[in-house]
Amino acid sequence: MDPEKGIQLLFTKKFVEKEPEQIASFLFNHAGLSKVAIGEYLGQRESLNIQVLKAFVKCHNFDKLNLVDALRRFLGSFRLPGEAQKIDRIMECFSAHYCQCNPSTFKSTDSCYIVSFSLIILNTSLHNPSVKEKPDLQHFISIHKGVHPGGDLPTELLTDMYESLKKEPFQIPEDEDAWELTLAFQKPQREGWLLKMGGRVKTWKKRWFILKDNCLYYFEYTTDKDPLGIIPLENLCVELAEDPKKPHCFDLHARGQTVKACKTQADGKKVQGNHQSYRLSAASHEERESWVQSLRSSISWDPFYDTVTIQKKISAIKNGH
Repeated sequence: MDPEKGIQLLFTKKFVEKEPEQIASFLFNHAGLSKVAIGEYLGQRESLNIQVLKAFVKCHNFDKLNLVDALRRFLGSFRLPGEAQKIDRIMECFSAHYCQCNPSTFKSTDSCYIVSFSLIILNTSLHNPSVKEKPDLQHFISIHKGVHPGGDLPTELLTDMYESLKKEPFQIPEDEDAWELTLAFQKPQREGWLLKMGGRVKTWKKRWFILKDNCLYYFEYTTDKDPLGIIPLENLCVELAEDPKKPHCFDLHARGQTVKACKTQADGKKVQGNHQSYRLSAASHEERESWVQSLRSSISWDPFYDTVTIQKKISAIKNGH
């Protein structure tokens, strides 16, 4: 079920009142809830969701915990969503609460945020088999030069963090039932007809779309074996859109960059796509909502993609902003 609809059902059935603290307590204390759904709900940018996120973070007691152990506890209570903007909101709330619980560890919440974000990246870098070059301790220490206002973080502190995470990775919650279904059936997460606006020539064409394995494929016909285009969903954003010519539109885009995708030319050769964004149109409001939800739940996040976020925050601290 859509997390938003699930929360609305709780209101309807009078399980909780529409109060952030009550919703957060319900999400935190009910062990049978989907960790993925909790993460999706907490990552939304609507006012109520953000208030619930802040209350949910405060359900955790981080008093006298080092940062790595606090992150272990926090990241075990829900599944961190894949979109970088959602991760950013969640980690900023975590950092603010951690600093309230441990006011002497960091001189600013920005410093705590940067190190927390770095630890999530480090966890993936150290323990993901696809990452061939593992960052060493000196690299981890060096990227935090200037993070602390007025000086560097203690080398001993950074060393302890690195060694702790190297020895024991963060445990990322999985929804076991959903995972088993994926393995058993190997079916697309979603498929159907959508209208797609062209890249250079702004014409609309009907295409058969298949969503599977964090990629969106589109074909001319349902019987085609080779896709006309492949759109990896890594680091993309999905947003509702208004278009004067077509109803029920939504956009896929990468923040300020060309979407990493490929398409098949008439001669069969695959070339890199040139879209800043993809605009798609569904047949109905309900279909658009369903596609958007499916895409957002499938979007993956490359931890190296947002190192620029860390560098920007470091620069802001150094410049006194």
